[in-house]
Amino acid sequence: MMNNRFVFNILRSSILMLLIISFGIYTVAQTPRQDPNAGIKKYNAAMQLINYAYVDTVDEAKLVEKSIVEALKELDPHSVYISKKDVQRANEPLEGNFDGIGVQFEILKDTISVVHAIPGGPSERLGIMSGDKIVKIDTQTVVGKHITNQFVLDHLRGKRGTKVNVSIFRKGKKDLIDFTITRDKIPINSIDAAYMIKPGIGYINLNKFAQTSMQEFVESTNLLKSKGMKSMILDLRNNSGGYMGTAIDLSDEFLRAGKLIVYTKGVRSQQEDFYSTARGLFETGKLVIMINENSASASEIVSGAVQDWDRGIIVGRRSFGKGLVQRPYQLPDSSQIRLTTARYYNPSGKCIQKPYSEGTDKYYTDLSNRMKHGEMVHPDSIKFPDSLKFYTSKKRVVYGGGGIMPDIFIAWDSTPISDYYLDLRRKNVVNTFVSDYVDKSRKTLKAGYPEFSTYDKNFQMDELFMADFFAYAEKEGVKLDEKGYADAEKLIKAQIKGLIAQKLWDMTELYTIINQSDQEVQKAIAVVEDEALFEKLGIDH
Repeated sequence: MMNNRFVFNILRSSILMLLIISFGIYTVAQTPRQDPNAGIKKYNAAMQLINYAYVDTVDEAKLVEKSIVEALKELDPHSVYISKKDVQRANEPLEGNFDGIGVQFEILKDTISVVHAIPGGPSERLGIMSGDKIVKIDTQTVVGKHITNQFVLDHLRGKRGTKVNVSIFRKGKKDLIDFTITRDKIPINSIDAAYMIKPGIGYINLNKFAQTSMQEFVESTNLLKSKGMKSMILDLRNNSGGYMGTAIDLSDEFLRAGKLIVYTKGVRSQQEDFYSTARGLFETGKLVIMINENSASASEIVSGAVQDWDRGIIVGRRSFGKGLVQRPYQLPDSSQIRLTTARYYNPSGKCIQKPYSEGTDKYYTDLSNRMKHGEMVHPDSIKFPDSLKFYTSKKRVVYGGGGIMPDIFIAWDSTPISDYYLDLRRKNVVNTFVSDYVDKSRKTLKAGYPEFSTYDKNFQMDELFMADFFAYAEKEGVKLDEKGYADAEKLIKAQIKGLIAQKLWDMTELYTIINQSDQEVQKAIAVVEDEALFEKLGIDH
């Protein structure tokens, strides 16, 4: 009996053990794996609960949009949501054109004033001129404090082929002039200025990297070459970027074939390399690229590639530091998410994306922090660890981790930015004064200065002219501060003269005058002319 009982106890223990083990295996096998759609299901459940039980009526579409916006904020500063109504407007600057009447305008004293009729556009073809005031659009009076830039865009832009009626006040004409304008495709230029800044030296100012930028660059470069350009200053200051493909194409114009321009990679995207080709309009000749703290994205691809291959000299201040690639994804209602899918890297291997782990607000206060730390004036205030050290093709040290560091630093000069100058800016005094002056004096100015070169050389702002300006400014609420004016005198006079030139001719003439007193541009010219510096840095030219 004892033996049978002993055997029975052993069997019972074994069966219990097997049951425990089996149950454990079954339990593990039945433990649910993490559902990849758990978050979506949770969100849908929350929305259903709100729709079912919330005390008031809910605008579900608005809630969804807000939740998308907030979710993207948690990713990085450049992943964004664009609503359906804003998609076209967001794309226009980079597409290089829009449908409209073809005028550059400004709102002065609650009135829409034509700054410039775009050559070849529908308004220019009808004879609309700089200085004209648009006072009616389709019988609606459009003068007063309710007129905003957005109001003008909403009423003057429209589908190609549609018509809009405008009534214009023109100085010297008793009655309003009525025009029926047929809207058309209007180009948006990405090159603000291209001219010979000195014999042998061409200057090109590129404001964005758009679909049309390369065509504009090729035309500008060929024109300047025909005028004897041997060296180029490419001004990318305040250029916030645009299409990466355009940046690659522009870099290609400076680099010989087979040079790595940029590469991209991300957790879910394989590394992709982009190389220069055999084409190139400016592969030889001295090249200086100007950047500053507002130069970002595509402009950092170009300046980084040129720097890493020792093809040109970068001058200015440390650039913005955006090394993230966004790809647009369309949502079912035609709204769009521009989602960061990869980081881009310069040829040396450096990623210039500045940190954003502390949130979007901290990210966008970086520039003000740079100013507080003295970086705009003293480059030595910038500290990079050795882990961010990289080398150009000729073994010059460059750094990643936060923008492109220029080869030649140019300190920010805040001296002209006096309180008096800032008051003039805040109240838009210089612009409105120039507009009034040109309206009254256009015929006299055109007769006295039929060519820009004559105006540039001979137009003077004497004491009587400036007395009129001071009186106008005081009437607008800005009392003369003699010290503040003395500090900003060159800047104020350059802006007045340049804006008059823009209203009589175009943007290139504005830059031609402004650059004469722009110390950063003058430094870039000095760098171009310094042959020893190019040799010292080992820059190909």
